[in-house]
Amino acid sequence: MTKRIVAYTRLKPIHLDQLRQRFHVDYFEALKSTDDPGFRQALGQAHGLVGSSLVIAPELIDLAPQLEAIATISVGYDNYPVEALTRRGILLCNTPDVLTETTADTGFLLIMATARRAIELADLVKRGDWTASIGEPHFGTDVHGKTLGMVGFGRIGAGVARRGALGFGMRVLYACSSPKPALEQELGAVRCELDELLSQADFVCVTVPLTAETTHLIGRREFGLMKPSAIFVNIARGKVVDEAALIAALETGEIHAAGLDVFEQEPLSPESPLPHMANVVALPHVGSATHETRDAMAQRAVDNITLALEGKRPLSLVNEVAWRGETP
Repeated sequence: MTKRIVAYTRLKPIHLDQLRQRFHVDYFEALKSTDDPGFRQALGQAHGLVGSSLVIAPELIDLAPQLEAIATISVGYDNYPVEALTRRGILLCNTPDVLTETTADTGFLLIMATARRAIELADLVKRGDWTASIGEPHFGTDVHGKTLGMVGFGRIGAGVARRGALGFGMRVLYACSSPKPALEQELGAVRCELDELLSQADFVCVTVPLTAETTHLIGRREFGLMKPSAIFVNIARGKVVDEAALIAALETGEIHAAGLDVFEQEPLSPESPLPHMANVVALPHVGSATHETRDAMAQRAVDNITLALEGKRPLSLVNEVAWRGETP
């Protein structure tokens, strides 16, 4: 019997062809909602899912009695009910590693662009308002030699810190659930409690995954601990930050500026004040958005789902216990 895959995101022909060589593929190229009747009907025969962005709620899993594995084209997996999947022995695969360096590039881009006011000043030139030498009202702040505080110190966090320490001579502090001795030796990084990091860092960069514990990890109290000159950068997930508290901290000058690639609601509402603030650089969740990296992520997802449905261990697993058959 040929197993069936439901692909609910745009894939290049090369990746679709790889799947079609082994499986029957129900392809939803531009699925905008999981309420789509065709998508829901296809779930009834699906052995595997491949996609990204849309929330796969537990009730959708109930529509797929034959489901064996899901391959998300992302490193984050907060769109999936991990516990429900694990209980049913369904494998959840993601795409770490292949996007680490690109996302770290984005993090440091936000640090640089925000510190040197790059977007604001580029807009000044575009408007034709550059009529004299730039003076103090348009000065930025140095990045080199400053203190970089990493909230989360996994692959991406380490990538950002590596750029700061080795490229810009930055002192690195990190708050993380476990010590990272190898990175401490490589980068001179110092582990400390979150409150201490927030009070000392010139740049605070968040790279933690979104979990129940990290939801609104950074809020009013935490912004109050930061220096008035601090620049805040978020390349993790929007809901890690209390956005209302961030807006208030920016409006009152409690912190200096922010560089943001993620938001509590995406796409960001036009009514949000964030993209209209001169001291904010806002990007449309492009952390991994390069041709090379998105291709590599799609290939990893194809490889993951193929291995899983052929009874082999996928390259990247979120719920390892499901692979070992240790379901709750």
